[in-house]
Amino acid sequence: MIMDSNITTTPGNSPVRNVPDDYYPKGCGFWYVLPEGPDAGKKLFYRFSTHGEGAPESTIVFVHGNPESSYIYRNVIKEITTRARGPFAVLAMDHIGFGLSDQASYRMECLNHAENLLLLVRELDLRNVTLVVHDWGGPIGIGAFLKEPERVSNLVVTNSTVFPMPEQGPTYRNYPITWLGWSQVPLIMPNWFWGSYSSYAVFRTPAKPFRLIAELLLYMLKAEVGIFPGREDEKKARRLFKEQFRSKPNVSASKRFVRQSAVWGHGNRFKEPTLGTQDTAPFYRFIQENVGRAWGPEGRNIRVRAVLGRWDALGKDEVIKQWVDNLPQLEGHVKVFEGVGHFIDEVKPGEVADSIMEVAGLL
Repeated sequence: MIMDSNITTTPGNSPVRNVPDDYYPKGCGFWYVLPEGPDAGKKLFYRFSTHGEGAPESTIVFVHGNPESSYIYRNVIKEITTRARGPFAVLAMDHIGFGLSDQASYRMECLNHAENLLLLVRELDLRNVTLVVHDWGGPIGIGAFLKEPERVSNLVVTNSTVFPMPEQGPTYRNYPITWLGWSQVPLIMPNWFWGSYSSYAVFRTPAKPFRLIAELLLYMLKAEVGIFPGREDEKKARRLFKEQFRSKPNVSASKRFVRQSAVWGHGNRFKEPTLGTQDTAPFYRFIQENVGRAWGPEGRNIRVRAVLGRWDALGKDEVIKQWVDNLPQLEGHVKVFEGVGHFIDEVKPGEVADSIMEVAGLL
């Protein structure tokens, strides 16, 4: 990769101290100094690696959601770089306030992260992109690339949406517990425990409400003293997802995301102490009005795939229908896994990798 004045290998002020050795390959970790916008001067981390012989013909871009980081894709990336036929490149970035990027300085929203991502995309001049999005990575990644839609050739969706959340079935006001939905948790969860709670949520498996609560309480007690369950790679991931929220500003920004899940895709107005009154509705309208127009059959007709965990508000049929209505080429290319929750990239990395490689022509 050609280095310039906006790209450095010197880390910023992330609160993460225990960086897993497989976070990025040696020589493939970079920090992009954002040149403009509310986050001007902050360092945004990304890993960039090339695979196969010759110059990369395409780039797989991974855009994460909350409360994770690009490390959520570590096993998916490992599957791809081990099995795919090149030449291709892989880029996975951390939003400001997450992972190895600088700490947040205000309560960020999707439109803020999308603006930062677009700056990085232009800086690296990414083309022939296979865009992979999860959770809030959907509005962020799609919102960024729809500004220059010709850069994208393929789209892979894993438990995400850019459309107004349908009221039928589970929503984030009543999931995973009817009387304590995901969007309400920030109101009762102290900032100090947000990291432990988040590292639990990423690995949460389907269970009845009281079992979920009992498991959560026991988990947080152990996590607070540095005891994490699972395989060694899972322990490293859990520790990382906890450590990134040692920063109060990061916690505040993450909680904003969770609170916004109650109005996912609808948009709303709120006061942000640093930026003033914010209105997210135009951002979502732009995506909803242009995603089909730009990437559907009457536009670029890009290839689209979806890999979804059913035990989640974003895995229900009503959400799938919204995707297919706007991008009809997705019909027949949706994989749904029963008994799998929101963080499918953790549970089914091989299956997610298969869809990415298939749609990108790397098999």
